[in-house]
Amino acid sequence: MAPSIRRLTLSPVENRFRPARAMGQPCGVSDQQQNDHVTPDPRPDVRIVHLTGPAFEALAKGDLAAANEASPVPLSAYLAGPDSQGTWRFRSRQAEQDPASAAWVTGVIWDERRRLAVGRAGYHGPPDASGMVEIGYAVDPAHRRRGYARAALEALLARAAREPDVRTVRVSIRPDNLPSYRLASQYGFRQVGEQWDDEDGLEIIYETPAGSVAGY
Repeated sequence: MAPSIRRLTLSPVENRFRPARAMGQPCGVSDQQQNDHVTPDPRPDVRIVHLTGPAFEALAKGDLAAANEASPVPLSAYLAGPDSQGTWRFRSRQAEQDPASAAWVTGVIWDERRRLAVGRAGYHGPPDASGMVEIGYAVDPAHRRRGYARAALEALLARAAREPDVRTVRVSIRPDNLPSYRLASQYGFRQVGEQWDDEDGLEIIYETPAGSVAGY
């Protein structure tokens, strides 16, 4: 069941960000990115590598060998592990119903320099009728605190700015993850409402216009 959304009319004081913890995939930004807003130099060079239905299905079953056969890049044990399987089950069903959505939804955070899969990231689907896309990401614990969450967010913002059908970018964040809030706040996201998710509970909704951040 889709979570219900309540729009807020905010005063200038209320419109400031509240400390937040990002929700888990597939409904929002992973809460596993604590402290990843600390970005070393040079910044990681990443791209989001999108997968197809067979890769989603294999990852959902935890079958790394089969997933690697269907993937354009080598995958990791983390991506086939229990922390990720729920995401892939959801994406597998989504791609089965709408094959074109695979080019938008969760893919692999791929480090171009290290030639390594370091996590997962993507949108929850193609832009909706209003032109909104929602971002979600999660970094492998073995590769945290290296700036990958920031790099993935920037890659997704950059694509959103290029896509003519995208007008708004959203992240949904639970109210107790300060690091995720701090990261999002640097990219122009402003609170617009809240929703209740059956799995993750209360989530604060933040949005920014596509292309509103300098450089995106």
